[in-house]
Amino acid sequence: MSKTISANFRMISGCKDSQTSDDVYNVSEFELPDPAGLAGGALTSSLLRVLYKNEKKSDDDLSFKELLKKTRGILRRKRFNQIPQLSSSRSMNIETKFDLSPPDGHGNQRALLIGINYVGTSSELRGCQNDVLNMKKYIMDVHAFSEDNIDILMDDGDHTDPTKSNIIDAFKKLVDTSEPGDVVYVHFSGHGGFRMDDDKDEEKDGFDETISPVDYSTVGHIVDDDILTSLVVPMAKDVFVTCVMDCCHSGTVLDLPYVFKANE
Repeated sequence: MSKTISANFRMISGCKDSQTSDDVYNVSEFELPDPAGLAGGALTSSLLRVLYKNEKKSDDDLSFKELLKKTRGILRRKRFNQIPQLSSSRSMNIETKFDLSPPDGHGNQRALLIGINYVGTSSELRGCQNDVLNMKKYIMDVHAFSEDNIDILMDDGDHTDPTKSNIIDAFKKLVDTSEPGDVVYVHFSGHGGFRMDDDKDEEKDGFDETISPVDYSTVGHIVDDDILTSLVVPMAKDVFVTCVMDCCHSGTVLDLPYVFKANE
């Protein structure tokens, strides 16, 4: 699979494929600067806590290994069992410095942020929209992303509705507008799941991982194969893409070939 992915993808997922992710109901516990709302995803809140804390140490280069380890440490201290993972499209050293842009980055920066609370349904969540707002603040304040280049899909009545078709179209828009050397950030907070693999490409566990659009009850879920074909494989060569997937069963939802787990 790595031979068919031309872009440099790295994904941090909230848990292993076999696990569920959790919400927190008081983001202030994570000491984020001006946090949006009370609730949030456990992964997003823990991850941001580590990143903001590291920003105060100007001489400290945070590696992916340290980021996973520290994020896992916060989750454990707050009694969350989920184990975050890093996966990538290319073989990489886990000691590599974490950054949303490569050291020699020279292209444009774009972001797609998706937060779905499933408002008014039996599956309603509280913190996914807040995750998007908190992550938007981080990438703008710390990594200088321009608001003009940030697309947001949320079920709040003010932004583009995160339907299945709109999410797939947003993936394709990123592909169409990104060029070699560009930097892309993708964030999803919402429900995730799995289903029996029907095309025999999930040899390890026999399941496809999924994310749930706001209209999943009528049009179905977005399967990892859909993300692979609409976002991952067609992305231009040498685009630097970072994804954070804060949802259940998200460990390999981008089907990237290299996986690192924040175990003991």
